[in-house]
Amino acid sequence: MRAFVAVADHHGFGPAAASVAITQPALTKQIQALERELGGLLFTRGRHGATLTEFGATLLPQARELLAAADEFTDRAHRLAVGAAGRLTLGFGLSTIDLAPRAVAAFRLAYPDVEISLEDLPSAVQTDRIQSGELSAGFVRLPVADDLRQRVLRRDHLAVASAGPVTGDVGAWLDEQGLVRLGRSKGPGLTAQIDRLCAAWRIQPTTLYETHDLQTVLALVAAGVGPALVPATAARIAPAGVTFTELDDPAAVWDVGIAWHPVQDTALVANFLTVLAGSS
Repeated sequence: MRAFVAVADHHGFGPAAASVAITQPALTKQIQALERELGGLLFTRGRHGATLTEFGATLLPQARELLAAADEFTDRAHRLAVGAAGRLTLGFGLSTIDLAPRAVAAFRLAYPDVEISLEDLPSAVQTDRIQSGELSAGFVRLPVADDLRQRVLRRDHLAVASAGPVTGDVGAWLDEQGLVRLGRSKGPGLTAQIDRLCAAWRIQPTTLYETHDLQTVLALVAAGVGPALVPATAARIAPAGVTFTELDDPAAVWDVGIAWHPVQDTALVANFLTVLAGSS
């Protein structure tokens, strides 16, 4: 097909052969084989070169379309193979509410032809979806299951979000004040972390209010409903008037990273991990 279009464009076999970087005899054989396959002559040959027959002229426009489609297919296949095109599905959670969108924005700039989605999900849901292939990768609490690969990105820890100063012993103060909480279904990892801290401190603060959105938790804190235990990284999205008291107790600390399945260890995921390393 490429030889056919080349001869038509150059009106001769010699110039056409040079344009496609093959010898003239090899080009001639290609044209003859194509003519046998199609069942008609594409060119008349003369001293002044090659002229399209009516048969050839009728087929030429479609040949150009097919050649362009083949070139587009080859280019797209190459871009998919090197991770410059395709679809990347990502999850993120509370502790990467700042990091994940920043990494996605940087990746879009570097690879504009990749379709990318980002969904706010608990870590447990993310790991399930990574294992099932629904997610390419996820920003999650670590560690994850042994069948997944992971990379540590940062260490996060609990902080007391309050509308005023925390006085005296933090544990005793929380036990007295009570807590605004994020619902377990929305943040099961955060809830488990808070439960571990409360157990370590031997406190049982009452639940003042429970909601299913971290920004609502922070808004309730700002309104004076009560304090909350939240990831320290939530300070980046807190409204005015909320104070953060960071906790360094071992029961208040956890690692955050990105996880992916070995099956998804593709050029696309590798490119994202490279961009992530430069943006985190």
